[in-house]
Amino acid sequence: MTVDSDSRRAFLAAVESQDCSVAEAAVHLARIDQPRVEWARPLAELDRLGAEARRRVPAGDRRARIDALCRFLYGEVGFHGDRMCYEEPRNSCLNEVLARRAGIPITLAVVVIEVGARAGLQLEGVNFPGHFLVREPGRLHARGSRDILIDPFHAGIVISRADCLQLLRAHAGDEAALDPAMFATAGKREILLRMLLNLKRSYVRLHAFPQARDVTELLLTLEPSGVNELRDRGLLSYQLNDFSPALRDLQGYLRQVTPPADEDAKAEHAQIWEHVKTLRKRIASFN
Repeated sequence: MTVDSDSRRAFLAAVESQDCSVAEAAVHLARIDQPRVEWARPLAELDRLGAEARRRVPAGDRRARIDALCRFLYGEVGFHGDRMCYEEPRNSCLNEVLARRAGIPITLAVVVIEVGARAGLQLEGVNFPGHFLVREPGRLHARGSRDILIDPFHAGIVISRADCLQLLRAHAGDEAALDPAMFATAGKREILLRMLLNLKRSYVRLHAFPQARDVTELLLTLEPSGVNELRDRGLLSYQLNDFSPALRDLQGYLRQVTPPADEDAKAEHAQIWEHVKTLRKRIASFN
């Protein structure tokens, strides 16, 4: 797969546009994986779900409103976390999540946020490590009100900081500790970058290296200073025997990073140097 130039332009424009919602941009992202996606259909489904949710979400108590929204989406409509096929690319495609009623935390979060907005709730994404969350910010209410955190993968349950610590340690190990920065709000750009990263990882696991490189190109377009993406694009080009771009990217990566002290990172750094030496020899032999 090579990303169609029209799909690429539409996605990048949607990311940058102030008038384009997260859902609209996410549909353009889905068209990178599935070029024939009908752009309007997923948005119409969100509108339909939003109209239904608006009839079920009561006025008044904020917790009751959130509970009503999640009962509707997870209980009535049947959205759920896809434990069986978690790493499949379709879980990063909003149209598939809406059709199958299944997804991963970040795509389910987009559904909750977008349907919630149509029902009158102001929800936002939380870029929590390893497990994207949804928040209704306390600042929207009286001074001193607490945030309400929602786990979009587990039926939209409201979770505590202790629950967040468990999620973090499941992802990062038993010594991991919570940090306020882990609860940073994820705007549209951050959500879409994370969705792209998920899609790239899915392709790599499937050894779909051309697709993974296409997505890495998009990540670098959005974040040109991303040295890890530069490294990954070089490694993917190396896997694809595209030697000149691989050498360019891996040399660029090595110029920008300081040799690490950590043993694992040091071994990776050394391996990239070996790739560079091999690529130089191969390219020289073509001349």
